[in-house]
Amino acid sequence: MKIALGSDEATELTGALERNLRERGCEIVFFGALRDGGDDAWPAVGRLVGESVASGECRFGIVCCWTGTGVSIAANKVPGVRAALCGDAATAQGARIWNDANVLALSLRATAPAVAKEMLEAWFLAEPTSDPKYAPMIAQV
Repeated sequence: MKIALGSDEATELTGALERNLRERGCEIVFFGALRDGGDDAWPAVGRLVGESVASGECRFGIVCCWTGTGVSIAANKVPGVRAALCGDAATAQGARIWNDANVLALSLRATAPAVAKEMLEAWFLAEPTSDPKYAPMIAQV
């Protein structure tokens, strides 16, 4: 599975995310400060990761900035992207189930690597609900 991973800075968390994704057998496409010569401004990181997911180049995206808010806003400007800023595994799981989220946004400041690992586990195990009442709501966004 191909995953877009972008951040406006390289940190312990981004290193832990990369290791975890590799352990899962994911192919990673890097953006922002994680890519040599990449634009490390958070608006560009969110947009570029979002575009890689919306185009189908990558199945999912993960974006990070200090709060996670900026990159999630920027990613959500890309049509077809449903980025969710998550701080725990239950929220990440719910974002996949009820929102069919395709980009996970994380705070570099507030997310411990162990919590990120739990979120990735929940994210990858969850599938969007087949409950027909959710499809129209997802289509609205």
